[in-house]
Amino acid sequence: MARMLVAALEGADMQVDIAARLRSRVSDGNILKQARLAELGTKLAARLLRQYQTGFRPKPDIWFTYHLYYKAPDWIGPIVANALGIPYVVAEASFAPKRADGPWQQSHQAVELALRHADAVFSLNRADMECLRPICDARKLHYLAPFTQIENWQVAERADIDPACVKLVTTAMMRDGDKMKSFEVLASVLGRLKRENVENWHLTVIGDGPERTSVEGLFTAQGITTQNLCFAGLCSPDQTRKHLASADLFVWPAINEAYGMALLEAQASGLPVLAGNTGGVPGVVSDQKTGWLVPVGDEDAFGAQLTRCLTDQIDTLRSFGRNAAAKAKQDHTIGAASDVLGSEIRNIVANATVGGA
Repeated sequence: MARMLVAALEGADMQVDIAARLRSRVSDGNILKQARLAELGTKLAARLLRQYQTGFRPKPDIWFTYHLYYKAPDWIGPIVANALGIPYVVAEASFAPKRADGPWQQSHQAVELALRHADAVFSLNRADMECLRPICDARKLHYLAPFTQIENWQVAERADIDPACVKLVTTAMMRDGDKMKSFEVLASVLGRLKRENVENWHLTVIGDGPERTSVEGLFTAQGITTQNLCFAGLCSPDQTRKHLASADLFVWPAINEAYGMALLEAQASGLPVLAGNTGGVPGVVSDQKTGWLVPVGDEDAFGAQLTRCLTDQIDTLRSFGRNAAAKAKQDHTIGAASDVLGSEIRNIVANATVGGA
């Protein structure tokens, strides 16, 4: 997403300078690591300020930070923006009050301070926007629909669906946590379908990761064999597009999914999506139009809708897929993101110039 944000900003005729590449994420809450990163961020900010003040680096009109949350605060941007008197803007931020105490306290406080002073926050997830409202002026919060290079995923033609074998596909990293929980739900649902003699399907799983053996074991434990299952492993974008092009339905429980880039890519290819209704997923999947959303983590609901898709609703898969492709082309392009970012950022810079005049 960081690269696509750069592309969207450049598409809005803005010049982007990557001023810092500091990785501030501390996954385990280590207090010493957070303190060292805060110190390093302060030093990097000072170096940048010297470069701007001497003319070695052109002074920016705005500071733009991507992905701000309690595990990954911005130790540089607020210092630089404040010293230069320029607007500070964030894309994709979340705020978790429960982290006010505990090992991430220092990082949490840095995030809160940055967000309170931000001139704008662009959110790709409406659920995150609700969490931000207590500390961000509503006028500074802007929804930015998830976006991608839609043209890279478009599929010209699809073969007719074979009712005897509906082709399912999913894409996900195989790691512990929420991804594993989603795989657990998916394997359990498909195992139940087999036991109920609903076997007119084949699933292709795209992706790899440290928990691949565990993921494979989930499906094996449900009695699902290669007759109904294929692990494609880690695929290139072109290979992934080919898998999507040959499929009929994208399935993913989406437990705690931020917004689901894989869901968007599937829809851009013309696939309907069956997913859990959580986070930013509803911003990508339109229930009963481009796919189906069920209560997140509800195996019964997920299984019931999947069964309908494999039986009496087979005829809707292609029409929903066309709706999905049309929605992606209309709402989720880099051009659409450029329009939103360009308009708002220009207003922010103009207001800052007037205010500082």
